[in-house]
Amino acid sequence: MDLRIFTEPQQGADYDTLLRVARATEELGFDAFFRSDHYLSMGSADGLPGPTDAWITLAGLARETKRIRLGTLMTAGTFRLPGVLAIQVAQVDRMSGGRVELGLGAGWFEEEHKAYGIPFPKEKFGRLEEQLAIVTGLWETEIGKTFSYEGEFYRLSDSPALPKPAQDRIPVLIGGHGASRTPRLAARYADEFNIPFASIADSERQFGRVRAAAEEAGRAPDDLVYSNALVVCVGKDDAEVARRAAAIGRDVDELKANGLAGSPAEVVDKLGRYAAIGSSRVYLQVLDLDDLDHLELISARVQSQLG
Repeated sequence: MDLRIFTEPQQGADYDTLLRVARATEELGFDAFFRSDHYLSMGSADGLPGPTDAWITLAGLARETKRIRLGTLMTAGTFRLPGVLAIQVAQVDRMSGGRVELGLGAGWFEEEHKAYGIPFPKEKFGRLEEQLAIVTGLWETEIGKTFSYEGEFYRLSDSPALPKPAQDRIPVLIGGHGASRTPRLAARYADEFNIPFASIADSERQFGRVRAAAEEAGRAPDDLVYSNALVVCVGKDDAEVARRAAAIGRDVDELKANGLAGSPAEVVDKLGRYAAIGSSRVYLQVLDLDDLDHLELISARVQSQLG
C-alpha cells in the first residue's frame, strides 16, 4: 500500500512550512505530497498567515523536490477556467519532470467563494464534467492539431492545446460519496478513485459502485486505483497519541473511529482492513504541520510494515 502525505494549508501554513513537510515526505520514503485547494480556513483555525494557492505551491515544490509525486485533493473546479487549469497543470508537470497528478472536484465551500469574490454557480457537477472533458481533451490533442469544444458552460474554438505535460498522461483523480453521477464520471475520466474520510464499510460500498460503473462503461474495473483519505494521529504510547490529538483539537476515540489513530500496530491493522476491501493507496491527512517527528514515526513504524 502506498502512503501519501496530505496537507490542509488553509488552516494555517505558509510556503516554507509546506516545503519542510514536502522535503520530509521525500526523505522519509513516502510516495507523494498532496494538498487541498482552499482559500479560507475552517472551524476554529485562524488561518494565519493566510491562504496559499495550490498550483503556485506545487510549482515551487516541483523545483525543490526530486522524487515524490505532487498533486491536489481536490482542485476546486469553481476556482479556474478549464483551459487555464490545463495550462497550469501541464506547466507544473514539466517543472517537476513528470510527477504531477490532478485531483479535480466540483468545489463546495461557498463561504470561501464569498470571501474572495469567486462566483459560486448553482450547477457545479455539470461544469465539472465539462471541465474534465476539456482538460483531458487539451492534453490528448496531437501537436499540430487543434481542440474545440461546445458545451453548456464552456466553449473552446481552435485551441492549439498547448503546452503538453511531460507525462504521456497526467493521472486524474476523481472522488466523493455520490452514489450514481460520481462513479459514472470516475469510470469515464479517472485513473484513480478516492473516497475521503469514509469508513471501511462505506468505502467498500463506493468502490463497488465505481467498479460497476467501469464495467458498464466497457472498462476493466482494475484499470483504476482505489484510494482513501484519512486523518492520521499516531503515537508510540497512549500519552503521545493523546498529545497529538489535543494539538489538532480532536478526541482520541473519535480519531480511532473515523481515522487512523493509536499505536503503530493499531494503524497498521486498520490499514490492512482498508487494503482488504481494495484500497491500495491512503492519503494521510496530517493536520499539525510542525510535528515532523510524527512523520518520522509513521515512516519508521507504520510504512515499514506495509510491504
